[in-house]
Amino acid sequence: MAHYLVIVESPAKVKTIKKFLGSSYTVAASNGHVRDLPKSQLGIGPENDYEPKYITIRGKGDILANLRKEAKKADKVFLATDPDREGEAISWHLAAALKLDNKKMRRITFNEITKNATKASLKAPREIDMNLVDAQQARRALDRMVGYRISPLLWAKVKRGLSAGRVQSVALRIIADREAEIDAFIPEEYWSLDVVLKVQGEKRPLTAKFYGTGKKKMNISSKEELDQILKALESAEYKITDIKKGERVRKAPLPFTTSTLQQEASKALNFGTQKTMRIAQQLYEGIDIKGNGTVGVITYLRTDSTRISEEADAAAREYIDQTYGSEYVAADSTAKKTDKKIQDAHEAIRPSDVTRTPAALKESLTRDQFRLYQLIWKRFVASRMQPARYETTSVKIGAAEYVFTVSTSKVAFEGFRTVYTEADEEKEASNVLVGGLHKDSVLTKESFEEKQHFTQPPAHYTEATLVKALEEQGIGRPSTYAPTISTILARRYITKEGKNLYMTELGEVVNHIMIQSFPSIVDVHFTANMEGLLDMVEEGKVPWKEVIRNFYPDLDEAVKIAEKELESVEIADEVTDVICEECGRNMVIKYGPHGKFLACPGFPECRNTKPYLEKIGVKCPKCGSDIVIRKTKKGRKYYGCENNPECDFMSWQKPSQEKCPDCGGYMVEKGNKLVCADEKCGYVKNIKKEK
Repeated sequence: MAHYLVIVESPAKVKTIKKFLGSSYTVAASNGHVRDLPKSQLGIGPENDYEPKYITIRGKGDILANLRKEAKKADKVFLATDPDREGEAISWHLAAALKLDNKKMRRITFNEITKNATKASLKAPREIDMNLVDAQQARRALDRMVGYRISPLLWAKVKRGLSAGRVQSVALRIIADREAEIDAFIPEEYWSLDVVLKVQGEKRPLTAKFYGTGKKKMNISSKEELDQILKALESAEYKITDIKKGERVRKAPLPFTTSTLQQEASKALNFGTQKTMRIAQQLYEGIDIKGNGTVGVITYLRTDSTRISEEADAAAREYIDQTYGSEYVAADSTAKKTDKKIQDAHEAIRPSDVTRTPAALKESLTRDQFRLYQLIWKRFVASRMQPARYETTSVKIGAAEYVFTVSTSKVAFEGFRTVYTEADEEKEASNVLVGGLHKDSVLTKESFEEKQHFTQPPAHYTEATLVKALEEQGIGRPSTYAPTISTILARRYITKEGKNLYMTELGEVVNHIMIQSFPSIVDVHFTANMEGLLDMVEEGKVPWKEVIRNFYPDLDEAVKIAEKELESVEIADEVTDVICEECGRNMVIKYGPHGKFLACPGFPECRNTKPYLEKIGVKCPKCGSDIVIRKTKKGRKYYGCENNPECDFMSWQKPSQEKCPDCGGYMVEKGNKLVCADEKCGYVKNIKKEK
């Protein structure tokens, strides 16, 4: 009787797949990659026409020995690693490491770990797709070249243990650019004006918002402008000038891609990208369901496609028809039109069986698994449903030369919202009185509600919005978002406070060096173009070594120039006037994981260290002591009084010696301007910064 070996990546899949196949199949795991470039050297360079030097990964010897033994016994070996570039490359490396005969070895892929999908893949085996392998080899080579050539320069200039990366350095720059935008932002004053009206015959008042004149919308930018409007409205009559009724349609959402799942899980469940991917991996690889054994409950989780298979689409429509009624079933399948290259061999992330409802699985899942599965299930079902429809009413109210507006919308048909609403969906305007208004309604002014506001700076990036920015700008791929963010957090280049991401002092130093010495590496467009080239390799349009041959010489030249610049700079510790109380030496400034600190130069005999408080040459506006640069526990920089905690002065922006000429308060630097720290004062002065 014939015997077959199926090799998967993860041990978690072994149990699931074994259950689907008969006794003539052995299922074993490679535990991810088995070969890689050596850690001790670059492993790929021009001296050998960029031929990669692959070696067995340390610790994988026993796994490979066991797989060789099983492969010898098998009549056929099926390589069933993940259905993407990385998975294809792992299969290729396995074939080489196990010295598998082409006739004996076949590649199979499945988008979901279910009995039907597994058995169907065995009926449609294929050869290894070398275009996919070459795209992965090109990516690995590019990442290795950037990391291994640039990181040593960071060690020399800043400290050991730092790293540069082709995608991580661009992600760091994106965050740095946003921080600079926020720091330079100057709030602008504006006012809102509402009028509270009594409607004849109604007990409840009606609140209308100021719109402008009859011809155009107006922004109220000062108290003076507001007062002029209020003066004109003193004896004005309020009359309804226009009532418009209409319908608004809200389309059903698309099913999840890796990026949109990470974003929505962050907003709805407060999950970090790494946590989302970890739990999704568990749901994909297999959950022990009571009465069914181990089964994968969602499809493959690394995808940027919104496509759904015909079978899954039909099953979802049938489920919606039976559960909610035929009027809820979408007229046609929702598809995303895009000119961007997507991995369309994949489907969107969806439940492997739509009839397996979250409620049915609740007892078999952990709390976090249940919450993520429920999100995926609801989004998928909603994507096959009719749009939500709203009846809208918009009313214009004239007073003197000005117009106020009030509007409402009422759900006419819930559609997909019966199942799913997005975490940041705006609440519908509801004003029950509007429906009963007509042009002859008598309105009497009761009061005005006026409020001062200030424009807000752009929001700090969160993990979710950074993923969105990386995707929109074509940087990285679904599998890279979570590891990229995790790396720059682990290196302490950025810190996370609540959901927000902030640059640390260390991150600022590294970003500055990268922009100065390697501008193309941290250029968003350059990196996005490189992703496009990798896609062309995957399509078989560009040889992978051609990409490397064009990239490496420019990188090599940039590194050599940076090294020469380094030679002219003496990398010495900066000596301070702070005396070490243990041995009497002058302490020096060093860089650690959290930024600068003071250390005794007598190390290792003297191990004394202390925090470094860098003075900025400005006196504290509260107590007159020196202002120093401080850091939060997570490494975010701010300016505080050296007498803390006795004096609680702090500022996120750098204070200036100059006093505000209007109110006498202290001013802060924002980009190339000095701004009064008191928003209500609003004084702004241009300054010339030294380059």
